[in-house]
Amino acid sequence: MSGHGFLLANYVPGNSLLHRAPLWLKFLLVVGCGMASFLIVDWAVAAAALVLMCALFLLSGAGVPRLFRAVRPVLPVLAAIGLFQWWQLGAPTAARIVLNVLVCIVAASILTATTPVQRLLDGVASLARPFQRFGADPERFALTIAIMLRSIPFIAGAYSDVRDSARARGLERNPRALILPVFITTVAFARQTGDALAARGLGEHGDEEHAPPASPAAGHAHP
Repeated sequence: MSGHGFLLANYVPGNSLLHRAPLWLKFLLVVGCGMASFLIVDWAVAAAALVLMCALFLLSGAGVPRLFRAVRPVLPVLAAIGLFQWWQLGAPTAARIVLNVLVCIVAASILTATTPVQRLLDGVASLARPFQRFGADPERFALTIAIMLRSIPFIAGAYSDVRDSARARGLERNPRALILPVFITTVAFARQTGDALAARGLGEHGDEEHAPPASPAAGHAHP
């Protein structure tokens, strides 16, 4: 499958200040931007925040092309949202909503572009560790995030390949020609992932814990 853009930037090796920043600080940046998106009511403030986030991204050494690839997949959706909000609530509100979403995407891209995947997953597991008392498994939670990070670009790539194939056959306007092959490919990918996890014994411990107790008579042969 050919390479395709992915929402959020891939890790870029480097030694910038952002690369050396503690993981918790970068997590805090992402959370702070997400919370700020609900508090910012002026599109000019949102635009200033986006400029700041873009500047931080470029300071990491990731470059303009990676920044564009990080936001490109969501641009058609944002364009549709912006047009609808412009029609319903006016241009300033539409601009504020679109800019706030872009701020969150670029902030998350700073995190993923300056943090190795394994370190990111270790950080996610550490954040989930306090929930062990409620029965949560931090390692499985981190594994879920890893599978998600792998699955999203795969599905996006499958859709892009199917779309190109449908366009070559003149079927780009046929929803069935687009959706059905992507659905089949995604299900096959999910089955392969599940088989790989089962081969590594994931879930066996949990299955044993929840398995029904054996009958006392099961171990005795009938005369």
